Amino acid sequence: MFITRFAPSPTGRLHKGHAFSALTAWSAAKAAGGRFLLRIEDIDPTRCKPEYEAGILEDLTWLELDWDGPARRQSDHLGDYAAAVESLRARGLLYRCFRTRKDILNAIGDAPHGAMEAVRPGPHPAAEEARLLADGAPFAWRLSLDRAREALGETIWTGMSFTEEGAGPDGQTGVLPVDPTAGGDVVLARKDTGVAYHLAVTHDDALQGVTHVIRGQDLFAATSVQRLIQTLMGWPAPAYRHHRLLAGPDGRRYAKRDRSVTLAELRAGGLTPQALRAELGFSRGG
Repeated sequence: MFITRFAPSPTGRLHKGHAFSALTAWSAAKAAGGRFLLRIEDIDPTRCKPEYEAGILEDLTWLELDWDGPARRQSDHLGDYAAAVESLRARGLLYRCFRTRKDILNAIGDAPHGAMEAVRPGPHPAAEEARLLADGAPFAWRLSLDRAREALGETIWTGMSFTEEGAGPDGQTGVLPVDPTAGGDVVLARKDTGVAYHLAVTHDDALQGVTHVIRGQDLFAATSVQRLIQTLMGWPAPAYRHHRLLAGPDGRRYAKRDRSVTLAELRAGGLTPQALRAELGFSRGG
């Protein structure tokens, strides 16, 4: 069965770009006679707020979208992610990283061979790690690319791929190779919540049986990291369908950080869901 999802983070109100992405996924599920799931990705405790989650539900209902089953709220399942982190740690694939964001940025600036080496900081020396642990310093868990490569072996490491049914930013489509080093030694467990985006999203896609990940081209680069995690965990590989990004009248793509006009503001101004659907190229039937 065709199963896809819309997975917004409640860090602000939805805008037209979100509406386009939700309608694209919803319409694909309806056309395939499949299921459309809603997931609330709220693992960032400093930016995610209940009022924004309520706004997401309000906006999607206004758009006349329906979803199968209750929405999955990631913050309700931190124990599930902790178990996944522990399974990777027990296999020796993770290391503790006590460095701050500022430390990493400084390392990037000082790196003689470019930024990519700087996002592979490696474990702390044993004595330093012991001291930091004794001091109760917070740490994240990073994936060691070196250990992951050893665990998978060269054949799997160099042979990973994914199926792109849409198109990447440069028109990439079809069966595409994975670059397992693309994300460096990516953080899989944050210091505050014990999980990071890439692990949570791949965990949930596997758990919920997602067969098609439909999302914007801004997340195309994340696919290699996520395919590496799926391979390490033995999780199935969904097909990917990246879609174009909507831009406003000024030519800039819609984004929360740019304070793009929200669906709530458009609704207050008299816009109907039917008019927005038509503007975005969707009819009520999909």
